[in-house]
Amino acid sequence: MSKMKGMRWWMVGLVTLGLIVNYLARNTLSVAAPTMMAELHIDTKQYSYIVVAWQVCYAVMQPVAGFVLDAIGTKIGFAVFAFAWSLACACAALASGWQSMAFFRGLLGLTEAAGIPAGVKATTEWFPAKERSVAIGWFNIGSSIGALCAPPLVVWAILHAGWKSAFVIVGGLGIAWTLLWVVFYKHPRDQKLLSDAERDHILSGQEAKHQDSAAKASWREIVRNRNFWSIAIPRFLSEPAWQTFNAWIPLYMATERHMDLKEIAVFAWLPFLAADIGCVLGGYLSPFVHRHFNVSLFASRKWVVAFGALCMIAPGCIGLVASPYTAIFLLCIGGFAHQTLSGALYAITSDVFGKNEVATATGLAGMSGYLGATLFTLVFGVVVTHVGYSPLFVVLAVFDVLAAVVVWTLVRDGGPRTPRKTDAPAVAGIR
Repeated sequence: MSKMKGMRWWMVGLVTLGLIVNYLARNTLSVAAPTMMAELHIDTKQYSYIVVAWQVCYAVMQPVAGFVLDAIGTKIGFAVFAFAWSLACACAALASGWQSMAFFRGLLGLTEAAGIPAGVKATTEWFPAKERSVAIGWFNIGSSIGALCAPPLVVWAILHAGWKSAFVIVGGLGIAWTLLWVVFYKHPRDQKLLSDAERDHILSGQEAKHQDSAAKASWREIVRNRNFWSIAIPRFLSEPAWQTFNAWIPLYMATERHMDLKEIAVFAWLPFLAADIGCVLGGYLSPFVHRHFNVSLFASRKWVVAFGALCMIAPGCIGLVASPYTAIFLLCIGGFAHQTLSGALYAITSDVFGKNEVATATGLAGMSGYLGATLFTLVFGVVVTHVGYSPLFVVLAVFDVLAAVVVWTLVRDGGPRTPRKTDAPAVAGIR
């Protein structure tokens, strides 16, 4: 059988496609919100409850999804969750009020929670350490492309067949991707199209903790690891920004900047295009800093986090501009900034946790992030009617700067694997 050149990049492309349909499903609601809210008589406060239903379920399920992926493997685990989130997305067309929509969005949150942990785990399996941040940047671009494609696709569906059809179409796309995943994804050891040279390149460049077959750490052991908190706290602080962009930008454009549905279709995707650039550039920025500024590969991840956090100051200034187009530009900088920072955090996670625990650690940190997003959304939904959007964007910028400070203060190079119960008592606690 002939071998395929660059097989690892084909695999990350397949993961990227999965993240695109994952984020299409979650962003369908925000684009359909103005039309759906009017038809179902949903106010801003009730809409925030719908968003929170997704966020709470997503947060709670993240560590469970990560544990399942580590236990049964990337291929089967991701396929099961993807098929389930596709059905949950399509079922949102059955909603008749905010309560039923919140229920279906909660189901979507439970099932979509596997997306990022599966992507990080697949990347860890398929890439050596020096290429991992680049690969994570490319698969993380799927989240932005999905959000980017949602406005034109959903608006087209609304104009032709109503808002309910948008959920059905996106659900169908998810089922189609699940079939592709089941057919084409394989672990490097089972992929017959992978050349011996590329297999050696992948394995020789991976840390020992990604090559051994040691039993996975328990949730308790991971949580007692200092490096876990150096990721979980920044995720708690930074995730509210991205979830605010995903859930509120179309509504912000409609209510604060007085854009109609067609203008939203034209402009709402731009911050996510900028986020795509942040995903890719952020991935390449880490090895660039490593090569040209004489810092370790691990330290370069921290520099990228700091760069992203400083760029997040731009959307914090959105209240100072009168032009809606300038406001969109500042949101574009925010999208770029967050995905740059986010990709670096995923790379750090893959650096400090072994192959049998990286998905669980990613899920636990994701739960922390979405708990932060949930709390912020609850406040956002109530406070925005009293103080407007601008002060809340300032808070988001401050949160991201604090996240960078935490990373620089707490995170340590991965070194040895996470301690096990059989390890010496001296390393059993937080390190």
